[in-house]
Amino acid sequence: MAKKNKMNKDARNLITVTQPKSPIAEQYRTIRTNIEFMAVDKEIKVILITSATQSEGKSTTSSNLAVAYAQQGKKVLIIDTDMRRPTVHYTFKVANGLGLSSLLTRQAELEKAILPTKVDNLSILTAGPIPPNPAELLSSRSMENLILQLREEYDVIILDAPPLLQVADSRITSKLTDGVVLVVGCTTSDRQRVLKAKEQLELAEAKILGVVLNRRELTDDSAYQYYYSYE
Repeated sequence: MAKKNKMNKDARNLITVTQPKSPIAEQYRTIRTNIEFMAVDKEIKVILITSATQSEGKSTTSSNLAVAYAQQGKKVLIIDTDMRRPTVHYTFKVANGLGLSSLLTRQAELEKAILPTKVDNLSILTAGPIPPNPAELLSSRSMENLILQLREEYDVIILDAPPLLQVADSRITSKLTDGVVLVVGCTTSDRQRVLKAKEQLELAEAKILGVVLNRRELTDDSAYQYYYSYE
């Protein structure tokens, strides 16, 4: 019972599912469209979503962006690469018994680890049991081979990654992607932290697709307290 209560408490509101015609849901579709417009010289199929620090909304952004792609008719997979503080299984209200860590340690098969969701065209790969060595697993040849395999099976792969300034995991996995989206929370981050996060991505030679400005209060009388924008 306690586990069920925790899942309900931590579950995120997928506004792209519950309110698909809302202005905020439309902003996620705008982010999706802007990313597609950037795919001129190279196809953008694997996208890493991260932030400078915790509580900036990167997991909410990851999940809603994945839904937005799925609603477009694309075959989408969201992977929770945060094997220290996983949250994707809470968002989609599924168990986390098998997941990414299970695959990378060869304790599970891909077919059993990937789970369907109630959203058409969208599947998830949870983080799995928390391992003692997340960075080593993410930098392994097994992780590289897994992403290569999944590229052949899915149109879009979203990696929900840990904050950049706390662990090296996001810099490691960014090398396996076609681009990175940095989520910045207006009420939780500051300019120096954002610049430091950008610098770390550049050192990792990651392609920065853009920034999602999150949780910015509106100045008018709109019923929506926050909006999401893409720059």
